[in-house]
Amino acid sequence: MTVDRMLPTEEAHDLLALTQELCDRELTGKADAYEARAEFPREVIRTLGRSGLLGLPYPEEVGGAGQPYEVYLQVLETLAGSWLAIAEAVSVHTLACYPVYAHGSERQRKSLPDMLGGELLGAYCLSEPQGGSDAAALTTKATRDGDEWVVSGTKAWITHGRDADFYNLFCRTGEAGPRGISCLLAEAGTPGLEPQKAEKVMGLRSSAPSQIVLDDVRLPSDRLVGAEGGGFGIAMEALDAGRLGIAACAVGLAQAATDYAVAYAREREQFGRPIAEFQGVGFMLADMATQVSAARALLLSAARLKDAGRPFSTEAAKAKLFATDVAMRVTTDAVQVLGGAGYVSDHPAERWFREAKVLQIVEGTNQIQRLVISRALTKG
Repeated sequence: MTVDRMLPTEEAHDLLALTQELCDRELTGKADAYEARAEFPREVIRTLGRSGLLGLPYPEEVGGAGQPYEVYLQVLETLAGSWLAIAEAVSVHTLACYPVYAHGSERQRKSLPDMLGGELLGAYCLSEPQGGSDAAALTTKATRDGDEWVVSGTKAWITHGRDADFYNLFCRTGEAGPRGISCLLAEAGTPGLEPQKAEKVMGLRSSAPSQIVLDDVRLPSDRLVGAEGGGFGIAMEALDAGRLGIAACAVGLAQAATDYAVAYAREREQFGRPIAEFQGVGFMLADMATQVSAARALLLSAARLKDAGRPFSTEAAKAKLFATDVAMRVTTDAVQVLGGAGYVSDHPAERWFREAKVLQIVEGTNQIQRLVISRALTKG
């Protein structure tokens, strides 16, 4: 990827170099085969974990790498440039580790080294078939029965739903609305926790989501993460950071599409010269490159606010909104630059085009991001 990065430390430069090396060795050239089989690349994720890339923004004392968010996000961007499904999996797993890290009990936090090291893969179960954007209206219910919670309901669109080792279950334990929601931690294989078949999706087929049916799942009372009734707050905290992860994935995808389109336009000749020399194509490439740079700048600005301990929720919404819209525009234009070649699977542009769409939807649709931003503006 043709990116001149300004990183805070020499260690960060080494980390990005390691990431690119892993991309070249473990990711490049594999995406199409996994996509065709709709097979989740679990061993690839485990390899990244053992290389230290799954716990980057978490402290070293719990098994992480203690890296600033601005560095972690550029690692995600690099991964996305090679294979979006991998970058999205890393982003979602990092999100899934947050509840235990930030709100877990001492006993729950003992699992963090395996979580952050990639031996345990996480799933974040908030959305439901009838409730995506309106997360506070979720209906999955958890009731107390002695020293256990009994959970029933259905979760939807769960990344790693069929492959996860642990699940954050956001459930209704009290009154209607956000104050009645709690977070419970469940292990794969728990009786009654039943992942369903993978959804048939437009893109990211190697990491297709699935529903999770919860049929009287019994969990010990010590599986409550944080305070009873505090689950909605935990979910929103995690999503603020998770939106930056999705924005980074979008920037990486858009950069890859731009680089590929530029290389193609330099080589493809029409009327006796490369098509990049024609103003209609050259201006399109210029707009693509400019939009990607702007998206990256907005993303890193929000990340630096987070790293400084300052409020960043609104800036995260802006970054997610802008970067994912850019990814959709840029991948569309990349297909156009390639012309007929962009419409066939011999070139990756058509896959990138299909993959970009989901980034405008996951972890809060872009309409929800606009709602977050507009409320911040009107309420002050």
